Amino acid sequence: MSLKILGIIPARYSSSRFPAKLLKTIHGKSILQMVYEQCEKTQSLSKIVVATDHEAIFEHVEGFHGEVVMTSTKHESGTDRCAEALKLFGGNSSYDYVVNIQGDEPLIDPNTIDGLCSILDDKIEIASACFPIGKMEDLLSPNVVKVVIGEKKQALYFSRSPIPHIRDQKIDQWLEHNVFYKHLGIYAYRVDILEKLGKYPMAKLESQEKLEQLRWLSNGFKINMVEATSEGFGIDTEQDFERLKQFLDKK
Repeated sequence: MSLKILGIIPARYSSSRFPAKLLKTIHGKSILQMVYEQCEKTQSLSKIVVATDHEAIFEHVEGFHGEVVMTSTKHESGTDRCAEALKLFGGNSSYDYVVNIQGDEPLIDPNTIDGLCSILDDKIEIASACFPIGKMEDLLSPNVVKVVIGEKKQALYFSRSPIPHIRDQKIDQWLEHNVFYKHLGIYAYRVDILEKLGKYPMAKLESQEKLEQLRWLSNGFKINMVEATSEGFGIDTEQDFERLKQFLDKK
């Protein structure tokens, strides 16, 4: 089946922990441009567009000859921004799926995007990616979102807590007895589903964990999961940015 898939990179200018981080540059390229160029290496995306709410980002993307669209400043999530961008590009009559790619993942593996798209079949409502957790500090960190996956490769629950709980083992031995998964913030939405997601109010579980995807699970949507080829490298703080610079300087 040949699907038309729109890749959208939601790009907010403001960030509470690291303002204007998407415009920070390394070796002459911004974080956002690195993400865009990784997306261009994929085989599955029919079109790639940045959806922003700020003129500086809009002009920056035009400057490196990327495609960009201006969206509302009132969106509370990247999903909502993707929904508006889809409408601006013809809605569900033009595309089968939208893939939401985080603008602060400069080293995202194109194979991760293609792997996610490879399971789309016109029946899957939402799909996302995960990666095995290898370090105890990641398992215990509330900043690393964990996902539990059922036998049908669908997400059962997402949490900032280490899940599932291994009852008969001490917690420092859990990684030896089970594979735990880190959730990666990339989503594929079937276009008719994307248009529905913004109509639901915040769910109780979502407000407690501060995880948008729990709104979808709470309202009965299914999220199919695929294991990614690499973990990625998110830029949330200036310290993350410095680590990225050190990594790229060694290449």
